[in-house]
Amino acid sequence: MPLKAELHCHIEGAAAPELVIRQAQKYNKDVSPFIKDGSFVWNDFTSFLAAYDFAADLFRTEDDYARLSEHYLTSLARDGAIYSEVFTSPDHAIKAGLSPMAYTNALGEGMARAKAKTGMEARMIVTGVRHVGVESIEAAARFAAKCGHPLVTGFGVAGDERMGEFEDYVRAFEIAREAGLGITIHAGELLGWESVAAALDHIRPSRIGHGVRAIENLDLVKRIADEGVVLEICPGSNIALKVFDNFGDHPFPKLRDAGCKVTLNSDDPPYFWTSLKREYDIATEHFGMDDKALSAITRTAIEAAFVDKKTKAALLARLDGQKR
Repeated sequence: MPLKAELHCHIEGAAAPELVIRQAQKYNKDVSPFIKDGSFVWNDFTSFLAAYDFAADLFRTEDDYARLSEHYLTSLARDGAIYSEVFTSPDHAIKAGLSPMAYTNALGEGMARAKAKTGMEARMIVTGVRHVGVESIEAAARFAAKCGHPLVTGFGVAGDERMGEFEDYVRAFEIAREAGLGITIHAGELLGWESVAAALDHIRPSRIGHGVRAIENLDLVKRIADEGVVLEICPGSNIALKVFDNFGDHPFPKLRDAGCKVTLNSDDPPYFWTSLKREYDIATEHFGMDDKALSAITRTAIEAAFVDKKTKAALLARLDGQKR
């Protein structure tokens, strides 16, 4: 099985049900509306957000966050991953009663523990949230630019695509870009190809989170391929959220065949009954990809990673070493 790398995962959304149950016991909360038989329960985007918010609220202290990142990254390493980038949320930290810096340091501590145990390399992408508003997105960008944490290497915007306009976020991304941070933005998931085009026009990211609705406009697909923009594609999430009806309809193979740089990612894995391993398995089963093709996907992810040249070279050497 090829080594794996992931660029698109929300750290609060990566909390496994068994970890959430332990946290609920710690804070004396009832999980039964949201977890049944060891699995998250929801039936539409609104109930998904309710389950997500319930679980995320059970991570409140620095120790909780260190446990969360260590737990997730250790499980990824068990599945053959060598690199992970996670989206972090200063807004969530503030809601939990922590400063963004304390939250970031705690996640970094968990990452350090996971690396010591498994060799897993990981970085953080600080994200603003569209439905929280432009001011909080700019505050997140300022935090990302100034925090100085060595594992904070990117900035992005996530949240409900139906809220706000891409031009509203230009200033936030300029702050992040001037600080030398990698740039990614969610687009083309809940909304159509126009949102991907607007993201490219206004934000000029090197990567787009999802981006799959670009398939609705073949000129846009060609533009993505020509500009070398990397798509952080999350097939399991797309099917769970009914962006596409089934894997047979999913545009991953078409985007790849059109020359787009594509990667495989888990998004909010336990909510979508997936994992990074399952995403690679989906690509084998539904997209007809063999181990060589999957290794090429991992290479694309590592080459697009928001990480220093030395670390990137070491990761690529690990990938190349597996092939020999």
